[in-house]
Amino acid sequence: MTALQSLLLQRGDAQALARDAVARAPQSAAAQLVEAVLLACSRDRRDFEAAGWAYARLCRLPMDQRERTHAAALAAAIDGDLTRACGVYDRILDDEPADVLALWAAHILDYYLGNPERLRSRTSRVLQHWSPRREGYHAVLSMHAFALQECGDYGAAEEMALRALELEPRDLRAQHALLHVHEMLGKAQEGLRWATGHASSWEAAHHMWWHVALFMLALDRPHAALAIHDQRLRQDTLAELIDASALLWRLRLARFDVGVRFAALAENWAPYAEDAHCAFNDLHAMMAFAGAARWDLAQRLLAAQERRLAGPAGANREMTRLVGYPACRAIALFSQGDFRGTEVLLRSLPPVAHRVGGSHAQRDVLALTRAAALRYSRKFQGSSHDFASQTLAAA
Repeated sequence: MTALQSLLLQRGDAQALARDAVARAPQSAAAQLVEAVLLACSRDRRDFEAAGWAYARLCRLPMDQRERTHAAALAAAIDGDLTRACGVYDRILDDEPADVLALWAAHILDYYLGNPERLRSRTSRVLQHWSPRREGYHAVLSMHAFALQECGDYGAAEEMALRALELEPRDLRAQHALLHVHEMLGKAQEGLRWATGHASSWEAAHHMWWHVALFMLALDRPHAALAIHDQRLRQDTLAELIDASALLWRLRLARFDVGVRFAALAENWAPYAEDAHCAFNDLHAMMAFAGAARWDLAQRLLAAQERRLAGPAGANREMTRLVGYPACRAIALFSQGDFRGTEVLLRSLPPVAHRVGGSHAQRDVLALTRAAALRYSRKFQGSSHDFASQTLAAA
């Protein structure tokens, strides 16, 4: 399997495949480009920094015109201007709609930017130039399906995802889009039945199990959701840490005792506490730190965000200012029992809060936290400290 095939199926380790391709052909600009783009599109600051070195190596190699345009998009992404990078990728796709790397990179970056309309318009435009007989057509359908559901067009999203799976049953992106459709329509039982029939093909796709856990929560089966955390949600990568935080925090909002799990999760998040590289990451790290009452790590995270706000402009600085920093403070206040302060901070988030990135299903945690804070501020007026003591003891 090549790195690009891995991206199309959303299976395997595309970064490892790209790294191997570079090792086999170090003078290949195409191989260097794929590796650099994958690194630049990572949420991990360490990968992102490595992308700069990969870009430097790439620039020493001879490139054709399209590769040079790809390098310009890569440079914009490394500079933190993700919107400009997407614009360059769109120009590439205007000239060559079949450029899979440009399509995938633009899709990922606009997902990080919380731009569902651009996701939808791009895939819609590209699909007009793809034939169902072209290899990889299923992946464009599944990208379009995800974009459609993020834009609230659930019927069309389901249709596109099912068409993709007819062409390629292994397409995890199409399966993922269907899970989102069930989640957003509130069809937990139907979603659970669908997942049961397809889970055997998920292998290491741990995020799919996070969606199953959300169905369990919706069906008032928190013990089953926690069992999925314990049995399916590893914590080896940032994406896996994000899923674990999001699930445990939802259980905390429901006042369900998760035992010592937050403590272990906070330790796993600790190496990322001062990254301030991605506001979406920071938000989930704070869930772990606040859930475990690790105020030392929480303060390190907030201080890193403050340094980020004082630094140069970029997509993450703006999202940290508008959403990341106040939302992280709100999460901390919630675990400290200051429900009124939590609700005020979350209520004050601007209309562009969705630009923090992620999907609607993932960002719902902010609305859920605000609703819980409002509920508890009314219920525990004058006794929030007692509630905070109970919740922290449960951690």
